[in-house]
Amino acid sequence: MSVRAIVGVALALLCAACSNASKTPQSSLDKLGMTKGVKVVTTISTLNSLVKGVGGDRVSVQNIVPVGASPETFQPAPQDVALVADAQLLVENGAGLETWLEKTLSNAANANLKTVVGSDGLSVVNDNPHLWMDPVNAKHYVLQIRDGLVAVDPTHADEYRKNADAYNKKLDALQKSIQAKIDTIPPAHRYMIVFHNAFQYYNARFGLNTLGFVERNPGQEPNPQQIAGLIDLAKQHGVKAVFSEPEYSPKLLYSIAQGAGVHVVENLYDDSIGTDPRVGTYPAMLQFDTDTIVASLK
Repeated sequence: MSVRAIVGVALALLCAACSNASKTPQSSLDKLGMTKGVKVVTTISTLNSLVKGVGGDRVSVQNIVPVGASPETFQPAPQDVALVADAQLLVENGAGLETWLEKTLSNAANANLKTVVGSDGLSVVNDNPHLWMDPVNAKHYVLQIRDGLVAVDPTHADEYRKNADAYNKKLDALQKSIQAKIDTIPPAHRYMIVFHNAFQYYNARFGLNTLGFVERNPGQEPNPQQIAGLIDLAKQHGVKAVFSEPEYSPKLLYSIAQGAGVHVVENLYDDSIGTDPRVGTYPAMLQFDTDTIVASLK
């Protein structure tokens, strides 16, 4: 075969490969090592939303803890280890949220993996890891993610910095919007009892009070004395509602609500965004939560 013929065959094969790649599902491209952009793994879907805001089309983001699951009781599977082993950047919350992650990282043995800990540099109160629920803290997460992407992909550093600045301006506007809504709640009504203490930073930022929470430790149900104490607190402060998240059973909350004569709200989001587009991103999630809280407490 002539040199010209060999070149022609090679070009034909290359064009066919490119054509097939364009028709190949993303999961198959991953297996072929043809994933578009920086391979990023996040521990929780809330962080996934922030990474997409900073990385845009330059990143391919996958999540470990499924949407709607609790990261505090999550148990990783072998496919999660494989996901970490193949990633370039891991974004975790830290502050004790992902107690299962250290073993996962060890099993993955990815020496080239860069890790971003979103909560690093923030003040953790009462060992509570839910710092992202305050949009001011979320701006810090955005900067951490920006720096992680720049370190992995310096070629597009300017783009990541621009995206991060734009996203944080959205978070500034989000903070003002939430505050304006919370300010419509009469001060005497600004009390919450929640399933677990995920709203501590949110409430501290916006002027709400967390009277108590049902689950003191992940997976540990309260005893009858603790339930009675929450009912008494609800009565003393005229609490209008008790709140839970979709991933938890509201059974215990209904016991409190019945004893205190209040109603139960089952659809606040924090550890996870939702599959509903109304809560499909971090800003949308906080706006939805805020509207739910205001409607319940006013």
